[in-house]
Amino acid sequence: MIFSSAFWIKLVRKAAKPSSAGALKGPFLDGRLRFFQTGLRRICGSPLSSPGMETERKRQRKPAFLDFFAGSGLATEALKPFFAPVWANDICPKKAAVYRLNHPPEIFHLGPLQEVKGSQLPPAALSWASFPCQDLSLAGNVGGIYSPRSGLVWEWLRVMDEMPRRPPLAVAENVPGLIYAAQGAHYLRLHKALLERGYRVGAVVIDAAFWTPQSRKRVFVVALDSRIDASFLESSGPLWCHPPSVCRAAGRAEGWVWWRLPEPPRRSRCLEEAIDFEAPCDSEEKTRKLLALIPPEHWRRLCQALAEGKKVFAGYRRARPGGQRLELRFDGLAGCLRTPAGGSSRQILLIRRGGKLRTRLLSVAEAARLMGLRPSYRLPGGYNEAYKAMGDAVAVPPVRFLARRLLLPLAQLAEAKGNSAAGFAEGAKRH
Repeated sequence: MIFSSAFWIKLVRKAAKPSSAGALKGPFLDGRLRFFQTGLRRICGSPLSSPGMETERKRQRKPAFLDFFAGSGLATEALKPFFAPVWANDICPKKAAVYRLNHPPEIFHLGPLQEVKGSQLPPAALSWASFPCQDLSLAGNVGGIYSPRSGLVWEWLRVMDEMPRRPPLAVAENVPGLIYAAQGAHYLRLHKALLERGYRVGAVVIDAAFWTPQSRKRVFVVALDSRIDASFLESSGPLWCHPPSVCRAAGRAEGWVWWRLPEPPRRSRCLEEAIDFEAPCDSEEKTRKLLALIPPEHWRRLCQALAEGKKVFAGYRRARPGGQRLELRFDGLAGCLRTPAGGSSRQILLIRRGGKLRTRLLSVAEAARLMGLRPSYRLPGGYNEAYKAMGDAVAVPPVRFLARRLLLPLAQLAEAKGNSAAGFAEGAKRH
């Protein structure tokens, strides 16, 4: 039996219309729609266009995003289940090589941000900036947000100012020093600059320790086009992600937004599960030298933890009055990974193996696990380069959590608002 094109059009539109009494539902609907579409194309040779199909097509799209200070690509790795990367930038050739190994190489632009012209960037719903932390970190000089490195955040804003349409959603990520150093003055300057550009702004602090056994707190400054109503994603006051430093800044900031995030469940994995017990350890002589650096109070706590059956402890060498010390953690976490600029920046593991205490550096594979990376993520072959790719990056799980619970809903609101700045990229896999 041969049916006319009018028959197929009427049948498919009835099936796709949710309010229809005879509408098909669930997986049955998906299969029948594909069957009907094929029949229609064979009859009239034209693609089907219906309100139901257009809604489904939009649902399968991902909002586009720009990755400033992209580094080795961990922010892109975290965001891409929900957003489509369309442009990325960094100044470091080694980081660029890692990014291109793991993400679309054609979107990466190597060079100084000062040379980037916003007028040449593709439209995007989200502008992400993990800007340099050296001038805001306790491990650095705390020179402030106008210093040469951390001050590059102003170049980020300058580039967005030059875009034909500024992205409706912007996120700046950095260390907690951004919010508490100088009594919050550095944060307040950034907050004010975003307000002046027509955003509503608030900050949250999220620790990677919710997902991986690493203490790694980061500040995420989330800014949304002020014309977009996102009240259902806002709270009337502070939540778990608003520690005292954020509350103090909020009390001094104009137009503050308390972003609403559900508290994630605590991790189930401990540090011991992220460690390779078969990896080579230091020589006995080097182990003795490192053990001699452990202060008495830490020796006492170490003996107690060993008696309780614990096997792995992470620590850093630190310069203290009277000499260098190896200070250990006893909370089941690794310390915050750093770049391997010197010996004190490399995290040391103390492992009980075969009835003895052994020491060694944290391996690259272990560092990648602590950053929440998939095992197939490709890293440089050399230890220092690969470790730097991890220590100088943002952990994947907190960013992915933020994207799922807050950023994607905000981007979808921007699209629903019809904001022409919200670019959307087709064809990306849904998650």
